[in-house]
Amino acid sequence: MTPLTTQLPVTTQNIGPAGINRLFSAGSNATLADHERAYGLLPAHGIEVNFIDVLEQSGLTGRGGAAFASWRKVAAAGQSRRGMLLQGRPVVIANGAEGEPLSFKDKTLLLHAPHLVLDGLLVAARAVSASSLYIYTTAAAMPAMEAAIAERHEARRIQVIEAPETFISGQASAVVNAIGGGKALPMDNRRRLSESGLKGRPTLVLNVETLAHMALIARYGAQWFRSVGSDRDPGTRLVSVTGWGAEQVLEIEGDAGLGSVLAHAGVDSNAVQAVLVGGYHGRWVKPLDYRLTPSGTAGQTVRPGAGVLHVLSTGQCGLEATAWIVEYLAGQSAKQCGPCMFGLPAMAKVLAAISRGDQDPQLIGELQRLGSLVGGRGACHHPDGTLQLIHSALEVFSEDIGAHLTGKCTRLNGSTA
Repeated sequence: MTPLTTQLPVTTQNIGPAGINRLFSAGSNATLADHERAYGLLPAHGIEVNFIDVLEQSGLTGRGGAAFASWRKVAAAGQSRRGMLLQGRPVVIANGAEGEPLSFKDKTLLLHAPHLVLDGLLVAARAVSASSLYIYTTAAAMPAMEAAIAERHEARRIQVIEAPETFISGQASAVVNAIGGGKALPMDNRRRLSESGLKGRPTLVLNVETLAHMALIARYGAQWFRSVGSDRDPGTRLVSVTGWGAEQVLEIEGDAGLGSVLAHAGVDSNAVQAVLVGGYHGRWVKPLDYRLTPSGTAGQTVRPGAGVLHVLSTGQCGLEATAWIVEYLAGQSAKQCGPCMFGLPAMAKVLAAISRGDQDPQLIGELQRLGSLVGGRGACHHPDGTLQLIHSALEVFSEDIGAHLTGKCTRLNGSTA
């Protein structure tokens, strides 16, 4: 687990960075010269021919939250040659919107390793024969990306588009809507962007960290990528650690233990009540013996999601923190379906009543009833993600519920996430 500030050794083009010190090997605020000194030049040939096979062998999964197999997304966007003739060549979008309030790993990557993201975008474009390339990110990261593009002739066709700083602005279909000139709102989740995305063309939307890993896989190969992590979660990933002292971004190996990651971040496990893993659409967990991996046995593993680890101390109220988050999420909905327009505000209201100690034993039953009406019925993932957070809070903070319903919680106030 390596903090961003660690000074890492220079590597050659044929020998990748050793251990888990990978994504920031060029140092802070890396220029093109720094980048090429650390990683060498991007291969000029071979990517178009077999890169999807190499990507499949690497086991890389998306780092934006869904953890979908990256090779499948690339293959889906590039497989239909007939579709290219009918609809036009594919579009590739680097998604750095990072609408999750507790996440800042993508912004950190764009600010300090912009050329690694550009390499990944160019690799993906060559793999699917794309003709249009975009970087979609917030205002804070735009200057760094524009400066990096200006350093590279082959990258000057890449367009940088500003993303609004809303929770749902980074959802893939919202990204396509925004770049197409509309609002950053999700479209019907039954529509396949790989078949008909931006302007009806096959569209590949990849998280910027995913692209950075793809750039390294293109240089050093699948086996190098798999040399750390585990078979079920190879490679490294970035996590944003909050809620305990200074905010920090760590690069950790796949399948790492939650407790060991927090210890490396300087967190005292004795002062931890619970950890929110994955962000506002993630899960509260305790104790700390979970493994961080997209797949595995329930009760032993937890999905990293957007790479967020938010620590709740023993002096904070988990139900109050959750109620605050759910109220925020209800206000961030696209308001395009009933579960978002009516279900989430109703659930937020009930959860707020529980958190402030309203002594009504029917509140839990009402929250569960509303959840049954919301689950699986949204036009996008927003309602289901919010419901997952609520369910985890009711499970993890079950001992606190009785105290709240009798007005005896001693940890109220000041526990917003």
